[in-house]
Amino acid sequence: MASEVVTNSKEITEIYKELSKFPSLSKACIGPEVVSQYGGKHCNIYTEWSQRDLERAERVKFCRQYIIFYDNNSIVYTGPSGNCTELQGELLSSESPSGFLKAVLRDHTNKKGEEKQFLEIWNKNSKEKSINLTALDKHGKVYEDDHFGCLVWSHSETHILYVAEKKRSKVESFFQTKPELSVNEDEEDSIKPEKQEKPVKGDEFVYWEDWGETLVKKTSPVLCVLDIESNNISVLEGIPEHISPGQAFWAPNDTGIIFVGWDHEGQRLGLAYCTNRKSGLYYVDLTGGNCVQLSSQINAVWSPRFSPDKCRIVYLEGEVGGPHHQCSRLCMYDWYTKVTSTVVDIVSRPNDDGFTGIYCSALAQKCWAMDSQRVLIGTPQRSRKDLLVINITTGIVTSLTAGSGAGSWTLLAIHQDLMVVTCSSPNSPPSLKVGFLPAAGKEQEITWMALEEAEPLPGIEWKILTFTPPCEQQNPKLLAMDFECILLLPGAKRKGDSPPLVVWPHGGPHSIFTAEWMLYPVTLCRLGFAVLLVNYRGSIGFGQDSIISLPGNIGSQDVKDVQFSTEYVLNERLADASKAFIIGGSHGGFLASHLIGQYPELYKACVIRNPVINIASMVGTTDVPDWCSVEAGFEYTADQLPTPALLEAMLNKSPITHASQVKSPVLILLGEKDIRVHPTQGLEFYRALKTRGVPVRLLWYPDNNHSLSKVDTEADAFMNIALWFVKHL
Repeated sequence: MASEVVTNSKEITEIYKELSKFPSLSKACIGPEVVSQYGGKHCNIYTEWSQRDLERAERVKFCRQYIIFYDNNSIVYTGPSGNCTELQGELLSSESPSGFLKAVLRDHTNKKGEEKQFLEIWNKNSKEKSINLTALDKHGKVYEDDHFGCLVWSHSETHILYVAEKKRSKVESFFQTKPELSVNEDEEDSIKPEKQEKPVKGDEFVYWEDWGETLVKKTSPVLCVLDIESNNISVLEGIPEHISPGQAFWAPNDTGIIFVGWDHEGQRLGLAYCTNRKSGLYYVDLTGGNCVQLSSQINAVWSPRFSPDKCRIVYLEGEVGGPHHQCSRLCMYDWYTKVTSTVVDIVSRPNDDGFTGIYCSALAQKCWAMDSQRVLIGTPQRSRKDLLVINITTGIVTSLTAGSGAGSWTLLAIHQDLMVVTCSSPNSPPSLKVGFLPAAGKEQEITWMALEEAEPLPGIEWKILTFTPPCEQQNPKLLAMDFECILLLPGAKRKGDSPPLVVWPHGGPHSIFTAEWMLYPVTLCRLGFAVLLVNYRGSIGFGQDSIISLPGNIGSQDVKDVQFSTEYVLNERLADASKAFIIGGSHGGFLASHLIGQYPELYKACVIRNPVINIASMVGTTDVPDWCSVEAGFEYTADQLPTPALLEAMLNKSPITHASQVKSPVLILLGEKDIRVHPTQGLEFYRALKTRGVPVRLLWYPDNNHSLSKVDTEADAFMNIALWFVKHL
């Protein structure tokens, strides 16, 4: 007898509504320290959260403040300070170094429907200034994304640095005629119109290459400095033409700007989820305009962070080319000696102490201990995300969170050794905690206190399963590698009950599921399904060897890992062997499509989101053509056209070759604006299955990109996924 599964669409809707309300933390700022007349200390903590609003079909951003009283690095009392407040139109915000001023970048649409951007300066009691950046017309839209965007106060608190799109020349049609400006004789002396820029004729429809998925229309970023007193904006010059600058901040004494520059000479490959793009750390002098490169000329660089004593910059560095996300080094540049060193190198195989390497897509904005000798990093370590302390002198790595009950931890901010973190588990929504970083060598003695404690959901259990592939499935060049899965189980089973199983390999393929709160898996589990999240070989978090074992072996090694872990769970009767389903997005959709073709009798139904179906036909439509070559096992060079042999190899590794064996009913979810995996990939599979009589349904989401993450799309997609599985129980 199978365990109970919720099958009523109204009940499923209510469960989704309930679980989608849990907010996630996006930001925290620690205010200046206040010392009372009795010697006690306290400070405020400002936090920003994001929450789905299904009625408004948007993500709502809100802030909440807390107060912390402490003494000698020991927290005495914590508590909320007031209620939540919704933030509307805020794109970026940044507190000044003293904590007494705040800059806010805001979008505003006027009554005529015109979109404008304003930079506001707030003090503790009121808005001091509102500067209409659009009206000043010195640049295009300000970048608010995580790759390029920044909003940084100068140390003197007189200037603000940000990144915007370069101002374009005005264009007009060949046939457009502009009426002459007529001037009344009486007004002729008083009116002296500004010299207007002459529009360029015939350039209206010129194509501008942008930075791809999630960075559409971002083509030529420029560094901009606003003088707060005069409202004057300077667009910095001296930066090489082939460099796109971002992630910028002020040098000591405000003498210049340090930034990451991405090389776009030749072509701009998609940057989202890709830390392997050629880039360097640069410094531009504000007086002479001289620009110099601080890091090596051959690697990929991101997330530079200055130490509190302004002597050192740490940053992450990886290899250029190859897999899109890999194990990275933690490097350090000494501002005064100009010497670069490696603090933590790439880890090929996990060390004896269990450390598997660094896999961050970004460091926290504030990640240094007060002693300027230690850096804090949140990074996947196998299937958990741990918070690590790294000593920059010795390179010793210590975990602050190993062995904790929570599955994953993220550092939001650290200031004067007071840390603000968030943690969650597959069955427990995000909690907000604070703690003081102990002295060097005593880090594991840390005590956490909760500001917002989330309770685990009753009736849901989770565990991490570790697998060693059988000998015949080992990679002959990289032996003795294991992989893991996270299994969510609906609790309180009756004897003999086994829930239906949803198998879910992640996308990437060089990505990972960490043991954290994820809406879809926990909601499926709440409906009564067991959910198996598969971190096959090739996932990050297990050492560089695991990552490099997969290119050239996709469609085989990763498929076998997913199937091996599925069969284990079914054979152990952790789930019902007659009711196995599979779901995946992007490369996860590639794997799900392979599995229903290679093992056509096992999976009762399948769901794929923006799947890779035919690598050979994907290569000409994606923003990451290098992915197609590298994952198929070939080196990518921008000027080399695909050969028949290369296209044949790509086709042979693609799920489309197994389409004639597919029997499972398939639900396909496609984003119309996806430029990472073009929707024609899913359409190709849809047509192949339909002509062969396989039950197939396709949902087409306009104005959605690769992630299908818009609130209304996400909700509709979940309902269709759940009901598709229910229909085929």
